Amino acid sequence: MSEKTSRTKHTFRQLSHFVKPYRGVFIAVALFAVLSSIFSTAQPYLIKVAIDSYITPKDYEGLVRIVYILIALLCAEVTMQFLFSYYSNWLGQTVIRDVREKLFAHLLRFKMRYFDKSSIGVLVTRAVNDMERIGEIFSSGLFEMASDILKMFVITIVMFVIDWKLALISYATMPLILYFTRWFQRSMNAAFVEVRHQVANLNAFVQERISGIKVLQLFAQEREELENFKKINEKHKQAWLKTIWYNSIFFPIGDLCVSITIALIVWFGGRQIIGDNVYDLGNIFLFIQLSQQLFRPIRHIADKFNTLQMGIIASDRVFAILDTETDSETGGEKELKEVKGNIKFEDVRFEYVAGEEILHGISFEVKEGETIAIVGATGAGKTTITNLLNRFYDLTSGAIYIDGVNIEEYTLSSLREHIATVLQDVFLFADSIYNNITLKNPAITEEEVIAAAKSIGVHNFLMSLPEGYYYNVKERGVMLSAGQRQLIAFLRAYVHKPQILILDEATSSVDSHSEKLIQEATDKMTEGRTSIIIAHRLTTVKKADRIIVLDKGKIVEIGNHEELLQIENGYYRNLYEVQFLEEVKYKE
Repeated sequence: MSEKTSRTKHTFRQLSHFVKPYRGVFIAVALFAVLSSIFSTAQPYLIKVAIDSYITPKDYEGLVRIVYILIALLCAEVTMQFLFSYYSNWLGQTVIRDVREKLFAHLLRFKMRYFDKSSIGVLVTRAVNDMERIGEIFSSGLFEMASDILKMFVITIVMFVIDWKLALISYATMPLILYFTRWFQRSMNAAFVEVRHQVANLNAFVQERISGIKVLQLFAQEREELENFKKINEKHKQAWLKTIWYNSIFFPIGDLCVSITIALIVWFGGRQIIGDNVYDLGNIFLFIQLSQQLFRPIRHIADKFNTLQMGIIASDRVFAILDTETDSETGGEKELKEVKGNIKFEDVRFEYVAGEEILHGISFEVKEGETIAIVGATGAGKTTITNLLNRFYDLTSGAIYIDGVNIEEYTLSSLREHIATVLQDVFLFADSIYNNITLKNPAITEEEVIAAAKSIGVHNFLMSLPEGYYYNVKERGVMLSAGQRQLIAFLRAYVHKPQILILDEATSSVDSHSEKLIQEATDKMTEGRTSIIIAHRLTTVKKADRIIVLDKGKIVEIGNHEELLQIENGYYRNLYEVQFLEEVKYKE
């Protein structure tokens, strides 16, 4: 079995799991297809009967009866087509909904390592564009192909039962059209793989440039990026043109084969009638109609094959994501219920890329309610330590303990419920401030939010905004300053009542007024909590119980502010003196 065939079977096997709950609808759609094929094939036969038995003998009453039956068959066929179309599309959209929900839930559980190496634009393509293609497998691909194959089967039986000679003539051009159909399918398969690749590239490029539009405009790169976009857009166009080229060749060939077949039927049947052989004119009409009905499904199958192929390719991409291991599959089984806040790093080593170690044997302890600061140059590994505590990544070696238990034994959700992190780059959703604070957690009341805001001194700031707590901050919080976004992030962390608090360079990019408010909020938030503060400005860590100094992934110094300043030529002392001189120059 080829890899492609195996992959296709795997895709349909996975899709079948999503169809299984709706097997009743699936069977009904198949039944509608069968009945539609029978009603459709019966109509030309009735016209043949009308010609031979009533029109030629001039039996008007019999003709009227046949017309009534024909109208009834037409109504029945239209009804079956409506039911087939509606419920096949209903099934397709329902499957899309279920797969998309599962995909989104899966994405929410991925480790950060997955997003580090994945393009957001490509993932959006998978969740939106590819999902639509999967729906088309059912709405206009698989079922319609099955219906067309069934129709061909019924027509073939009718043809050979009525007149095997005309049936063979009707199949005279069949080998040619089957050959071109096979060629068309193979060509379109390769072409659509390229189309999906270019669509993903285009989406990724546009998403990334829109996200970074400010940088592009600041550095006047609009013209250059437009040229880059034109190149990618041209590749997208060329990929689609290849599919159009194959379509433009195949369908005229199909029309030619139908025309040749009809000509052969007219020639053979007409010769029989002219030669005084016993041959009915109705038979010629019947076979002309059946030949057109026979070749139409072949063309449809080739056309729907494109839809089916794109759906299979899209399914492969989506199921490749669903087959990827998530956080929940690597988390432990213990529920972390009550936390004291004792943290211990024991000989922790970590590498983002195999062979390139970022942390080298990190070991330290944080006692319950203690506040420690981690300082060091950019790239020293400060944020990596907090990422590992949150289990965004798995350790290369070593262990991290909370209250004496390895964090790998805890479920990820229960672990993260007790840890709140305020990042340097605050992300706010395009929603109200209130929803950004509570994250729509129904367990958090408005009274609790307001009380927490007053407690850390941000209530007045929030009430000064239009609509107060219900002010919509737009995407990524663009309506607020960096300091205001940071204050909201502090409140979000505080209102979730964590026992362990992480502040990741929370004041590195804010103005002095906001820094003062944030420092006051920090003092309040760290009371009675185990806190880890990653700091760029060393003035913000003076009150820490201990300061851990990192350099190139190693701990080089540990002590409080005063102790570290006493170390002659010490790393922390040098950092502090450099920053102190810079601040003096800035004030001057």
